[in-house]
Amino acid sequence: MVELKTDTSIDAMYEAGQVVGRALTAVRKAADVGVSLLELDEVAHAVLREAGATSPFLGYRPSFAPTPFPAVLCASVNDAIVHGVPTRYRLRDGDLVSMDFGAELGGWVGDSALSFTVGTPREADLRLIEAAERALDAGIAAAVVGNRIGDIAHAIGTVCRSAGYGIPDGFGGHGIGRRMHEDPGVPNEGRPGRGMRLRHGMVLAIEPMVIGGGTDGYHADLDGWTLRTNDGSRAAHAEHTVAITDAGPRVLTARAD
Repeated sequence: MVELKTDTSIDAMYEAGQVVGRALTAVRKAADVGVSLLELDEVAHAVLREAGATSPFLGYRPSFAPTPFPAVLCASVNDAIVHGVPTRYRLRDGDLVSMDFGAELGGWVGDSALSFTVGTPREADLRLIEAAERALDAGIAAAVVGNRIGDIAHAIGTVCRSAGYGIPDGFGGHGIGRRMHEDPGVPNEGRPGRGMRLRHGMVLAIEPMVIGGGTDGYHADLDGWTLRTNDGSRAAHAEHTVAITDAGPRVLTARAD
């Protein structure tokens, strides 16, 4: 069932989304060669504490997971697509990093992700990240009243495939509100004009993921959480929490950076 949020609820979700935005900005600023993923998780945790917010990630255990997620930040490096578990790994020059973060404030959840490089970037990585961001922008632009879920999926998929990148099958965006994952699902590829019609008050986490090698295959790491590309190529991830309104899409996790 899809819950339509009131304008007041959307405003409250914006406050949660701004905590997410501040945390991701802080993590990106702190990320440098030699900094560990666990240290970045603590940076994000500090933003939660300062805001009086909690983490929908910490302790989360969906049906596929062998253990509860042990951190507040998903930190995926290089060939890791999503759900990377922060470890003692220290960032190296040229790493491609995708950070996914959520916050719960006042009973409402925000969720967002960004990808960036550390140190000297590879041109191929910059193109991959740019494609993920363009796909996100295209998906947001399609998130208007009267369109359908398939229009968002088609917009995202068109950007990713046109750039020659792969899309991990079965993973995409989702509804969000009182819980991190709500109906409806938002695929990253699909046919326009299909699926649920978008209405004022729907709130979606739109999140394209792209695989640089052009294939779609992936596998779970030994931790049971981290998803890695089968071909060993690098991946990028971009996400925002977006409210569907009569005035157009409202990005609730917009960052000041």
